[in-house]
Amino acid sequence: MSDGTPETDWQRRKRLAEVFGDALPETTRDERDDDAPARESASDRWLREQVPPHHGS
Repeated sequence: MSDGTPETDWQRRKRLAEVFGDALPETTRDERDDDAPARESASDRWLREQVPPHHGS
């Protein structure tokens, strides 16, 4: 901080978020359940079904 007092943890996080945005996820990959079914819209499902077999999945 400019007045010589150390900034608190939340002030530091707020300052960094203002500069860099929320670049890091709240959870890491090992904390998430990647086997859970993904929410897929009907248009995404249709598009995925249109991919020819020789293009893989």
